[in-house]
Amino acid sequence: MEILDYAFMQRALLAALLVGLTAPAIGTYLVQRRQAVMGDGIGHVAMTGVALGFLLNASPVWMATLVAVIGAVGMELIRSRGKTSGDIALAMLFYGGLAGGVMIINLSPGGSTANLSSYLFGSITTVSAEDITAVVVLAFFVVAVTLGLRRQLFAISQDEEFARVTGLPVRALNLLMAVTAAVTVTVAMRIVGLLLVSAMMVIPVAAAQRITRGFTATLTLAMVIGVVVSLAGTTATYYIDAPSGATIVLLAIAVFTATTALSAPLARRRARAAVASEQVCTREGVEV
Repeated sequence: MEILDYAFMQRALLAALLVGLTAPAIGTYLVQRRQAVMGDGIGHVAMTGVALGFLLNASPVWMATLVAVIGAVGMELIRSRGKTSGDIALAMLFYGGLAGGVMIINLSPGGSTANLSSYLFGSITTVSAEDITAVVVLAFFVVAVTLGLRRQLFAISQDEEFARVTGLPVRALNLLMAVTAAVTVTVAMRIVGLLLVSAMMVIPVAAAQRITRGFTATLTLAMVIGVVVSLAGTTATYYIDAPSGATIVLLAIAVFTATTALSAPLARRRARAAVASEQVCTREGVEV
C-alpha cells in the first residue's frame, strides 16, 4: 500500500492503533463511574506540561505525562477527601491548565500558541520516532492496568463501599485509575489532540453499550470500535488532508449513531426471545 511507504504514516498508524486500544479501555471504567468528562480536565492540564516541554527544551510528551499525572492525582485526592466538589476540582483543572499552558508557551524562546496547535487537535505529520517510543511505553502501561486489574477496577467503579468491605485497596486503585487516565491522555494527544481525547474515551464505550450486555462485552467491543475508527480516521486524513482528531471523532460519532439505530430492534428481538422462552418453560411446567 502506498500509504505505508511513508515513515510518518507508519508512525501515525501505530499511534492510532494504540489510541484506539487505550482510550476506550480506561474510558469504560470512567463511564461506569460517571466521570466521563475526566479526560477533558486532564487534557487541559496536560497542555501546561506540553508548554513546559517547550520552555525547558524537554520532550513535550513526557512533560505532559508528568503534569497530567500530578493533576489527576490531585483531583482524585480532592474528590476522595470531600474538601470540595468534583465539579470544582474539574473546573480548576480546565481553566488552570489552559491558562498555564498559554502563559508558559509564550515565555519559551520563540514560543507562541501556534506551537500548541498539533497537541490540541492532533497532527499525523508531527508524530516523531521519539513520540512513538513514549507512546508505546505508556500504552503498554495503560493496557496492562485496564486489562490486568479489570476485576478490581470494575468493583470500585460499581460500588466503592462494597469494594472496601471486601478488602480491596480502594484508595490505591482510585489513584491508579486516575494515573492511568492521565497517561491515556498523553498517549492520544499526538493523534486525537488534547481537546478531543475525552471523546475517544467516551463515544466508543457509549456505542458499545447500545448493543452489548455485560461489562466485559462492552469493554471488548469499545476497544474494537476505538481501533477501527482510529485507523480509519488516520487513513482518511492522509487522503483528504483533514485534521486527524476531528476525523476520528466524527467517525466515532457515526458508529454511535449506527449502533443507536440498531439497538431498538435488537432490544425488541431480545424481548421476544425472552417471552418465547418463558412461554416454553411454562408449558413444560417449569417455574420461571
